[in-house]
Amino acid sequence: MAAMQLFYEHGFNATTLNDVARAARANTGSLYYFFKTKDDLLLAVLDNYVQLLWPAVMSAPFEQTEDPIEKIFAVFERYRQGLIHTGCTRGCPIGNLALEVGDAKPAAREKIALNFANWCKAIQQCLDAAAPRFPPDIDREKLSRFVLTILEGGIMQARGHRTIRPFEEAIEFLRDYFNRLLKK
Repeated sequence: MAAMQLFYEHGFNATTLNDVARAARANTGSLYYFFKTKDDLLLAVLDNYVQLLWPAVMSAPFEQTEDPIEKIFAVFERYRQGLIHTGCTRGCPIGNLALEVGDAKPAAREKIALNFANWCKAIQQCLDAAAPRFPPDIDREKLSRFVLTILEGGIMQARGHRTIRPFEEAIEFLRDYFNRLLKK
């Protein structure tokens, strides 16, 4: 979807419906037929991200290893490669939209929250699969949100500093944290 790419590259506010129509090689009338407003298009983009979580983000990293903890770090590696590929100029498209429009557009904020919740559920599946290796009092749902916080924070810092180092340091520290939690 052209809008996804443009929102990711330029942001929601800087992208016009004319930009989207041009990138999609469609006329604006056709675009307006399906999306009455740019906000309607944003909601469709966010719905698309919900559908793409597994095939675009989780599937390949999860298939790299059988170990549920290593699956989590394989996901992080995928994001790391994305940051390197873009010179640390683009981050997580959902995180970007959360910062840009989350406060101003309640319907979009709800879909952004759904995207984050689904991401955490996928990570929690890994944590649940590794449950016997964790101390029994670990709240794996909260831990999945902590993992997301490390990811998004590492991405923001990498973008802010224009270097992968802050992201790598965050992941290194998360790895150490997991190693301390996991039963040997």
